[in-house]
Amino acid sequence: FKSYQPSAFNRRYTQWFLDMVGKINAKKIPIMAGTDCPIFYQPPGRSLHQELVVLVEAGLTPLEALQSATLNPARYFGLQNELGTVTENKWADLVILDDNPLVDINNTRKIHAVIKQGKYYDRDALDQLLDNLKNQ
Repeated sequence: FKSYQPSAFNRRYTQWFLDMVGKINAKKIPIMAGTDCPIFYQPPGRSLHQELVVLVEAGLTPLEALQSATLNPARYFGLQNELGTVTENKWADLVILDDNPLVDINNTRKIHAVIKQGKYYDRDALDQLLDNLKNQ
């Protein structure tokens, strides 16, 4: 992919997409990150980090981009009282970052640890899980 040069059409489409997302956000229409469409070169999880960057490029604040993957889906499904924010008595899996994503949305990639269903995974444990997936 290093030699890939987007066509003029792709550049126009990308700009149209960024403009459209910016206009939707300006109208305060909730935006949700993610897709139900499998994309072979965009593995789940990793692609979400890039999507958050694109949402910020489209004009969302880093907080709004993060909410597109957390609070907005909870609201859409009527589950905002159970999840979507880190609040006492709510269900939450947590990603602990080394740097603040509100300063730079790219900091979502600087994962220090994860708490999933009450279990703590430090960086070494996460790397081991990734290595196990690569070897399957």
